[in-house]
Amino acid sequence: MAAALKANLKATMTFSEEQSMLLDTATEFFRDKSSLAAVRDLMLTESGYDPAVWQEMVALGWSGLAIPEAYGGSELGLAAAVTIAEPMGRQLSATPWLATQLFIQGVLASDTLAAEVLPGVAEGSVGTVALMEPGGAWDLASAELAVTRRGDELLLEGGKTFVLNGNEAAHVLISGHCEEGPCLVLVHGSELAGCWSPETVIDETRRSSELHLSGLTVPASRLISGAQAKQALAAIHRAGLLLVSAEAAGGIAGVLEVIVEYLNTRTAFGRKIGSYQGLKHPTVDILIGLERSRSHVYHAASLIDAGEEADVALAMAKAEASDAFAFAGDRAIQFHGGFGFTWDCDAQLYLRRALWAQLAFGDSVYHRRRLADALL
Repeated sequence: MAAALKANLKATMTFSEEQSMLLDTATEFFRDKSSLAAVRDLMLTESGYDPAVWQEMVALGWSGLAIPEAYGGSELGLAAAVTIAEPMGRQLSATPWLATQLFIQGVLASDTLAAEVLPGVAEGSVGTVALMEPGGAWDLASAELAVTRRGDELLLEGGKTFVLNGNEAAHVLISGHCEEGPCLVLVHGSELAGCWSPETVIDETRRSSELHLSGLTVPASRLISGAQAKQALAAIHRAGLLLVSAEAAGGIAGVLEVIVEYLNTRTAFGRKIGSYQGLKHPTVDILIGLERSRSHVYHAASLIDAGEEADVALAMAKAEASDAFAFAGDRAIQFHGGFGFTWDCDAQLYLRRALWAQLAFGDSVYHRRRLADALL
Protein backbone atom coordinates (compact mmCIF):
# COMPACT_ATOMS: atom_id res chain seq x y z
CA MET A 1 0.00 0.00 0.00
CA ALA A 2 2.86 2.39 0.76
CA ALA A 3 4.26 1.83 -2.76
CA ALA A 4 0.86 2.57 -4.29
CA LEU A 5 0.56 5.73 -2.21
CA LYS A 6 3.98 6.96 -3.35
CA ALA A 7 3.09 6.31 -6.98
CA ASN A 8 -0.10 8.27 -6.45
CA LEU A 9 1.72 11.27 -5.03
CA LYS A 10 4.73 11.65 -7.28
CA ALA A 11 2.85 14.08 -9.47
CA THR A 12 2.57 16.55 -6.58
CA MET A 13 5.56 15.79 -4.38
CA THR A 14 8.98 14.38 -5.06
CA PHE A 15 9.86 11.95 -2.30
CA SER A 16 13.36 12.08 -0.93
CA GLU A 17 14.93 8.84 0.24
CA GLU A 18 14.22 9.79 3.85
CA GLN A 19 10.57 10.60 3.12
CA SER A 20 10.06 7.32 1.25
CA MET A 21 11.53 5.39 4.15
CA LEU A 22 9.35 7.30 6.61
CA LEU A 23 6.20 6.54 4.65
CA ASP A 24 6.98 2.83 4.39
CA THR A 25 7.94 2.53 8.03
CA ALA A 26 5.02 4.57 9.37
CA THR A 27 2.45 2.69 7.29
CA GLU A 28 3.62 -0.66 8.64
CA PHE A 29 4.15 0.67 12.17
CA PHE A 30 0.65 2.05 12.68
CA ARG A 31 -0.99 -0.92 10.99
CA ASP A 32 0.76 -3.18 13.51
CA LYS A 33 0.45 -0.97 16.60
CA SER A 34 -2.95 0.68 16.10
CA SER A 35 -5.60 -1.83 15.14
CA LEU A 36 -9.16 -0.63 15.67
CA ALA A 37 -9.46 -3.05 18.59
CA ALA A 38 -6.39 -1.43 20.18
CA VAL A 39 -7.85 2.02 19.53
CA ARG A 40 -11.04 1.02 21.35
CA ASP A 41 -9.07 -0.31 24.31
CA LEU A 42 -7.07 2.92 24.59
CA MET A 43 -10.24 4.99 24.57
CA LEU A 44 -10.98 3.53 28.02
CA THR A 45 -7.65 4.61 29.52
CA GLU A 46 -6.89 7.89 31.26
CA SER A 47 -4.11 9.02 28.92
CA GLY A 48 -5.76 7.74 25.73
CA TYR A 49 -2.53 6.36 24.29
CA ASP A 50 0.01 3.61 24.91
CA PRO A 51 3.23 5.06 26.42
CA ALA A 52 5.21 2.10 25.07
CA VAL A 53 4.09 2.89 21.50
CA TRP A 54 4.95 6.54 22.04
CA GLN A 55 8.46 5.58 23.17
CA GLU A 56 8.86 3.45 20.06
CA MET A 57 7.92 6.49 17.95
CA VAL A 58 10.47 8.56 19.87
CA ALA A 59 13.13 5.90 19.29
CA LEU A 60 12.37 6.07 15.55
CA GLY A 61 13.05 9.83 15.68
CA TRP A 62 9.49 10.89 14.90
CA SER A 63 9.09 13.23 17.88
CA GLY A 64 12.07 15.27 16.64
CA LEU A 65 11.32 14.98 12.95
CA ALA A 66 10.92 18.73 12.42
CA ILE A 67 13.40 19.83 15.11
CA PRO A 68 16.72 21.28 13.85
CA GLU A 69 19.81 19.15 14.40
CA ALA A 70 21.22 21.84 16.69
CA TYR A 71 18.43 21.01 19.16
CA GLY A 72 18.70 17.23 18.87
CA GLY A 73 16.26 16.61 16.01
CA SER A 74 16.62 15.19 12.53
CA GLU A 75 15.73 18.47 10.74
CA LEU A 76 13.65 16.78 8.03
CA GLY A 77 11.12 19.60 8.20
CA LEU A 78 7.37 19.97 8.52
CA ALA A 79 6.63 18.54 5.08
CA ALA A 80 8.20 15.20 6.04
CA ALA A 81 5.81 15.01 8.99
CA VAL A 82 2.96 14.40 6.54
CA THR A 83 4.36 10.91 5.93
CA ILE A 84 3.71 10.19 9.62
CA ALA A 85 0.37 11.99 9.94
CA GLU A 86 -1.37 10.27 7.01
CA PRO A 87 -0.79 6.68 8.23
CA MET A 88 -1.68 7.78 11.77
CA GLY A 89 -5.01 9.09 10.55
CA ARG A 90 -5.65 5.94 8.57
CA GLN A 91 -5.42 3.83 11.74
CA LEU A 92 -6.93 6.47 14.09
CA SER A 93 -3.74 6.24 16.13
CA ALA A 94 -3.89 8.08 19.43
CA THR A 95 -0.59 9.60 20.59
CA PRO A 96 0.65 13.08 21.69
CA TRP A 97 2.49 13.40 18.36
CA LEU A 98 0.18 16.01 16.77
CA ALA A 99 0.14 18.25 19.85
CA THR A 100 3.92 17.99 20.13
CA GLN A 101 4.49 18.94 16.47
CA LEU A 102 2.35 22.07 16.89
CA PHE A 103 4.33 22.98 20.01
CA ILE A 104 7.62 22.54 18.14
CA GLN A 105 6.58 24.86 15.32
CA GLY A 106 5.59 27.57 17.76
CA VAL A 107 8.63 27.47 20.04
CA LEU A 108 11.04 27.55 17.08
CA ALA A 109 10.27 31.28 16.82
CA SER A 110 12.45 31.87 19.89
CA ASP A 111 16.02 30.59 19.69
CA THR A 112 16.41 30.88 23.45
CA LEU A 113 13.30 28.88 24.33
CA ALA A 114 13.97 26.38 21.54
CA ALA A 115 17.43 25.67 22.92
CA GLU A 116 15.94 25.25 26.40
CA VAL A 117 13.14 22.77 25.68
CA LEU A 118 13.47 21.17 22.24
CA PRO A 119 16.31 18.75 23.10
CA GLY A 120 14.01 17.21 25.69
CA VAL A 121 11.12 17.11 23.23
CA ALA A 122 13.31 15.30 20.71
CA GLU A 123 13.93 12.70 23.43
CA GLY A 124 10.22 12.18 24.09
CA SER A 125 8.92 14.99 26.30
CA VAL A 126 5.36 15.91 25.31
CA GLY A 127 4.56 19.46 24.28
CA THR A 128 1.20 21.04 23.43
CA VAL A 129 -0.37 24.38 22.55
CA ALA A 130 -3.25 26.18 24.29
CA LEU A 131 -4.79 28.39 21.61
CA MET A 132 -8.57 28.18 21.62
CA GLU A 133 -10.81 30.14 23.99
CA PRO A 134 -14.48 29.72 24.89
CA GLY A 135 -15.39 32.29 22.23
CA GLY A 136 -14.25 29.83 19.57
CA ALA A 137 -12.45 32.23 17.20
CA TRP A 138 -10.24 30.49 14.62
CA ASP A 139 -8.03 33.57 14.28
CA LEU A 140 -5.12 32.57 16.50
CA ALA A 141 -4.03 36.19 16.93
CA SER A 142 -7.32 37.13 18.61
CA ALA A 143 -6.64 35.49 22.00
CA GLU A 144 -7.98 37.44 24.97
CA LEU A 145 -6.06 35.70 27.76
CA ALA A 146 -4.31 38.53 29.60
CA VAL A 147 -0.53 38.48 29.92
CA THR A 148 0.71 41.31 32.16
CA ARG A 149 4.37 42.06 32.82
CA ARG A 150 5.23 42.66 36.46
CA GLY A 151 8.94 43.28 36.75
CA ASP A 152 10.70 40.03 35.92
CA GLU A 153 7.48 38.03 35.91
CA LEU A 154 4.42 37.55 33.73
CA LEU A 155 0.92 37.31 35.21
CA LEU A 156 -1.53 35.13 33.26
CA GLU A 157 -5.30 35.54 33.65
CA GLY A 158 -7.88 33.70 31.56
CA GLY A 159 -8.81 30.31 30.18
CA LYS A 160 -8.25 28.00 27.24
CA THR A 161 -10.21 25.10 25.84
CA PHE A 162 -9.62 22.10 23.55
CA VAL A 163 -6.01 21.68 24.68
CA LEU A 164 -4.70 18.36 23.34
CA ASN A 165 -2.85 16.09 25.79
CA GLY A 166 -2.63 18.86 28.37
CA ASN A 167 -2.31 16.61 31.41
CA GLU A 168 0.53 14.70 29.74
CA ALA A 169 2.47 17.74 28.55
CA ALA A 170 5.85 18.68 29.97
CA HIS A 171 5.56 22.07 28.24
CA VAL A 172 2.57 24.16 27.13
CA LEU A 173 2.73 27.13 24.76
CA ILE A 174 -0.15 29.45 25.68
CA SER A 175 -1.41 32.24 23.42
CA GLY A 176 -2.53 35.52 24.90
CA HIS A 177 -2.53 39.29 24.59
CA CYS A 178 0.05 41.62 26.12
CA GLU A 179 1.08 45.27 25.70
CA GLU A 180 2.86 44.48 22.43
CA GLY A 181 -0.20 42.69 21.02
CA PRO A 182 -0.58 38.93 20.41
CA CYS A 183 1.93 36.85 22.35
CA LEU A 184 2.75 33.36 23.56
CA VAL A 185 4.05 32.19 26.90
CA LEU A 186 5.92 28.97 27.62
CA VAL A 187 4.69 27.28 30.78
CA HIS A 188 6.01 24.00 32.18
CA GLY A 189 3.49 21.29 32.92
CA SER A 190 4.65 21.07 36.54
CA GLU A 191 3.46 24.67 37.02
CA LEU A 192 -0.10 23.84 35.93
CA ALA A 193 -1.10 21.33 38.61
CA GLY A 194 -4.78 21.82 39.42
CA CYS A 195 -5.38 24.01 36.37
CA TRP A 196 -6.82 21.31 34.09
CA SER A 197 -10.40 20.13 33.62
CA PRO A 198 -10.98 17.16 31.30
CA GLU A 199 -13.32 17.72 28.36
CA THR A 200 -15.51 15.19 26.59
CA VAL A 201 -15.27 15.79 22.85
CA ILE A 202 -16.88 13.87 20.01
CA ASP A 203 -13.64 12.12 19.08
CA GLU A 204 -12.94 10.00 22.14
CA THR A 205 -9.57 8.90 20.77
CA ARG A 206 -8.37 12.43 21.61
CA ARG A 207 -7.65 13.72 25.11
CA SER A 208 -8.81 17.31 25.42
CA SER A 209 -8.77 19.64 28.43
CA GLU A 210 -9.78 23.08 29.59
CA LEU A 211 -7.03 25.19 31.12
CA HIS A 212 -7.95 27.62 33.90
CA LEU A 213 -5.39 30.31 34.73
CA SER A 214 -5.96 32.73 37.56
CA GLY A 215 -2.95 34.56 38.87
CA LEU A 216 -0.32 32.19 37.50
CA THR A 217 3.11 33.84 37.28
CA VAL A 218 6.08 32.68 35.20
CA PRO A 219 9.45 34.28 34.37
CA ALA A 220 9.26 37.07 31.80
CA SER A 221 12.03 35.35 29.84
CA ARG A 222 9.43 32.86 28.60
CA LEU A 223 7.47 35.46 26.64
CA ILE A 224 7.31 35.39 22.83
CA SER A 225 5.97 38.73 21.58
CA GLY A 226 6.07 41.16 18.67
CA ALA A 227 7.27 39.82 15.34
CA GLN A 228 8.34 36.53 16.92
CA ALA A 229 4.80 35.93 18.21
CA LYS A 230 3.30 36.57 14.77
CA GLN A 231 5.85 34.18 13.29
CA ALA A 232 5.06 31.52 15.90
CA LEU A 233 1.28 31.77 15.48
CA ALA A 234 1.61 31.59 11.69
CA ALA A 235 3.86 28.54 11.97
CA ILE A 236 1.43 26.77 14.33
CA HIS A 237 -1.45 27.59 11.99
CA ARG A 238 0.37 26.20 8.95
CA ALA A 239 1.35 23.05 10.83
CA GLY A 240 -2.18 22.56 12.13
CA LEU A 241 -3.74 22.87 8.69
CA LEU A 242 -1.20 20.57 7.07
CA LEU A 243 -1.13 17.81 9.69
CA VAL A 244 -4.87 17.74 10.43
CA SER A 245 -5.56 17.62 6.67
CA ALA A 246 -3.05 14.79 6.29
CA GLU A 247 -4.70 12.88 9.14
CA ALA A 248 -8.09 13.44 7.49
CA ALA A 249 -6.82 12.10 4.17
CA GLY A 250 -5.56 9.03 6.00
CA GLY A 251 -8.91 8.73 7.74
CA ILE A 252 -10.72 8.67 4.39
CA ALA A 253 -8.50 5.78 3.31
CA GLY A 254 -9.17 3.96 6.58
CA VAL A 255 -12.94 4.31 6.49
CA LEU A 256 -12.94 3.34 2.81
CA GLU A 257 -11.33 0.03 3.81
CA VAL A 258 -14.11 -0.49 6.37
CA ILE A 259 -16.73 0.25 3.72
CA VAL A 260 -15.28 -2.01 1.04
CA GLU A 261 -14.86 -4.90 3.46
CA TYR A 262 -18.51 -4.60 4.51
CA LEU A 263 -19.83 -4.25 0.97
CA ASN A 264 -17.99 -7.42 0.01
CA THR A 265 -19.25 -9.32 3.07
CA ARG A 266 -22.89 -8.34 3.67
CA THR A 267 -25.47 -10.21 1.62
CA ALA A 268 -29.02 -9.01 0.88
CA PHE A 269 -31.55 -10.66 -1.43
CA GLY A 270 -29.00 -13.25 -2.42
CA ARG A 271 -26.34 -10.72 -3.55
CA LYS A 272 -23.40 -8.93 -2.00
CA ILE A 273 -24.62 -5.43 -1.27
CA GLY A 274 -21.53 -4.02 -2.99
CA SER A 275 -23.08 -5.09 -6.29
CA TYR A 276 -25.86 -2.50 -6.00
CA GLN A 277 -25.26 0.77 -7.85
CA GLY A 278 -26.81 2.79 -5.04
CA LEU A 279 -23.81 1.81 -2.91
CA LYS A 280 -21.19 1.63 -5.64
CA HIS A 281 -21.56 5.25 -6.76
CA PRO A 282 -21.13 6.90 -3.32
CA THR A 283 -18.15 4.61 -2.68
CA VAL A 284 -16.53 5.89 -5.88
CA ASP A 285 -17.28 9.44 -4.72
CA ILE A 286 -15.40 8.67 -1.49
CA LEU A 287 -12.42 7.37 -3.47
CA ILE A 288 -12.41 10.51 -5.61
CA GLY A 289 -12.54 12.63 -2.44
CA LEU A 290 -9.57 10.69 -1.11
CA GLU A 291 -7.51 11.33 -4.23
CA ARG A 292 -8.41 15.02 -4.25
CA SER A 293 -7.56 15.38 -0.56
CA ARG A 294 -4.20 13.63 -0.91
CA SER A 295 -3.30 15.73 -3.93
CA HIS A 296 -4.06 18.96 -2.06
CA VAL A 297 -2.22 17.83 1.08
CA TYR A 298 0.93 16.73 -0.68
CA HIS A 299 0.92 19.75 -2.96
CA ALA A 300 0.86 22.00 0.12
CA ALA A 301 3.63 19.89 1.68
CA SER A 302 5.74 20.23 -1.47
CA LEU A 303 5.42 24.03 -1.36
CA ILE A 304 6.45 24.10 2.30
CA ASP A 305 9.36 21.77 1.55
CA ALA A 306 10.53 24.16 -1.18
CA GLY A 307 10.18 27.20 1.09
CA GLU A 308 7.40 28.69 -1.03
CA GLU A 309 4.18 30.44 -0.02
CA ALA A 310 1.65 27.76 0.90
CA ASP A 311 -1.28 29.54 2.58
CA VAL A 312 -3.66 29.13 -0.37
CA ALA A 313 -2.69 25.48 -0.85
CA LEU A 314 -3.17 24.78 2.86
CA ALA A 315 -6.62 26.35 2.90
CA MET A 316 -7.58 24.28 -0.14
CA ALA A 317 -6.28 21.11 1.50
CA LYS A 318 -8.16 21.74 4.74
CA ALA A 319 -11.44 22.57 3.00
CA GLU A 320 -11.27 19.53 0.71
CA ALA A 321 -10.13 17.01 3.33
CA SER A 322 -12.65 18.24 5.92
CA ASP A 323 -15.64 17.76 3.65
CA ALA A 324 -14.44 14.54 2.05
CA PHE A 325 -13.71 12.85 5.39
CA ALA A 326 -17.07 13.86 6.89
CA PHE A 327 -18.89 12.58 3.79
CA ALA A 328 -17.00 9.28 3.91
CA GLY A 329 -17.76 8.76 7.61
CA ASP A 330 -21.44 9.57 7.13
CA ARG A 331 -21.79 7.19 4.16
CA ALA A 332 -20.00 4.45 6.08
CA ILE A 333 -22.60 4.58 8.84
CA GLN A 334 -25.50 4.68 6.36
CA PHE A 335 -24.12 1.69 4.44
CA HIS A 336 -24.00 -0.38 7.64
CA GLY A 337 -27.73 0.17 8.18
CA GLY A 338 -29.04 -0.04 11.73
CA PHE A 339 -25.75 -1.51 12.96
CA GLY A 340 -23.98 1.63 11.73
CA PHE A 341 -25.75 3.70 14.37
CA THR A 342 -24.47 1.53 17.21
CA TRP A 343 -21.28 2.06 19.19
CA ASP A 344 -19.91 -1.32 18.09
CA CYS A 345 -19.61 -0.25 14.45
CA ASP A 346 -16.10 0.95 13.61
CA ALA A 347 -17.53 3.48 11.15
CA GLN A 348 -18.54 5.46 14.26
CA LEU A 349 -14.91 6.03 15.19
CA TYR A 350 -14.06 7.47 11.78
CA LEU A 351 -17.06 9.79 11.66
CA ARG A 352 -16.21 11.11 15.11
CA ARG A 353 -12.62 11.77 14.04
CA ALA A 354 -13.94 13.45 10.87
CA LEU A 355 -16.18 15.81 12.83
CA TRP A 356 -13.28 16.73 15.12
CA ALA A 357 -10.98 17.33 12.15
CA GLN A 358 -13.63 19.34 10.34
CA LEU A 359 -13.60 22.06 13.01
CA ALA A 360 -9.92 22.02 13.97
CA PHE A 361 -8.23 25.20 12.68
CA GLY A 362 -11.35 26.21 10.75
CA ASP A 363 -14.04 24.36 8.82
CA SER A 364 -14.44 24.26 5.04
CA VAL A 365 -16.79 27.29 4.91
CA TYR A 366 -14.27 29.40 6.82
CA HIS A 367 -11.40 28.44 4.53
CA ARG A 368 -13.40 28.83 1.33
CA ARG A 369 -14.29 32.36 2.42
CA ARG A 370 -10.60 33.05 3.00
CA LEU A 371 -9.82 31.62 -0.43
CA ALA A 372 -12.47 33.83 -2.02
CA ASP A 373 -10.88 36.91 -0.44
CA ALA A 374 -7.40 35.79 -1.55
CA LEU A 375 -8.19 34.69 -5.09
CA LEU A 376 -11.16 36.71 -6.33
